[in-house]
Amino acid sequence: MATPGKPSKKELRKQTPAKTSFTSPFTSKWKLLPQDDVQFILQTVKDKLSSTGLEKKEVKVFRPWRKKNEQKLSTTTEPVPQPSRQEPDAAGNGWTDVVARRQLAIGINEVTKALERNQLRLLLVCKSVKPNHMTNHLIALSASRGVPACQLPRLSQSVSELLGLKSVLALGFKQSGSTDKEVFEDTVEAIRHRVPSVKVSWLQGEASRDTPECSGAAEARGQKRKLESGSEEPPSCCTLQPLKVKKIVANPAKKRKVKPKKRNVE
Repeated sequence: MATPGKPSKKELRKQTPAKTSFTSPFTSKWKLLPQDDVQFILQTVKDKLSSTGLEKKEVKVFRPWRKKNEQKLSTTTEPVPQPSRQEPDAAGNGWTDVVARRQLAIGINEVTKALERNQLRLLLVCKSVKPNHMTNHLIALSASRGVPACQLPRLSQSVSELLGLKSVLALGFKQSGSTDKEVFEDTVEAIRHRVPSVKVSWLQGEASRDTPECSGAAEARGQKRKLESGSEEPPSCCTLQPLKVKKIVANPAKKRKVKPKKRNVE
């Protein structure tokens, strides 16, 4: 007999595992750009990428299948030298301009890492990304880092063919190193004036990068707050959305496979 306090095995099988979570109280959305600004930004990026000639090339080498008998060589005969097939791969594959590639962050993962490290100067996100939560975190990151960002339609279609990629869901322009030459300086300066500043409700004021001056000011401000606990800034007028409890089921349409019964063969 099963213990009265514990559920039986049949009851455990019927229960579907679900995760209970709260919705976010903040709503963050991308700002809409005028049609003239969208066309200008797309055309500027296309012209710059085509002038630099940045493209990823992949040379496909045909490797015929050989029979096992042909691969085995007799011990008496000397091995015939065969031409190495790795040389065209190493010379043909890869990006055409390595310096220009270092100054770009292509894809959502690269853009997220560059934003976390304060390396971006401008961010462009494709509007056709589905689901939307794949790029929603970039709004808060760009706002906290003070990076101008916008969402553009047809960004992946315009840029992916020039770069030799299948899709480009996000494109970021990095800061060049001390030794590298600025390749996209004129492009970033031309686009930044047409991109509106990203604002979120929980972040008041303009965000600044993590510089030594800002860190020193933050430390002084923290000491001042400790000394003068009574004089505090007024609370920010931040409107919160009502919280809702939602249950996330991993796979609601999951069906267990029924094992076929073994038939007794007489």
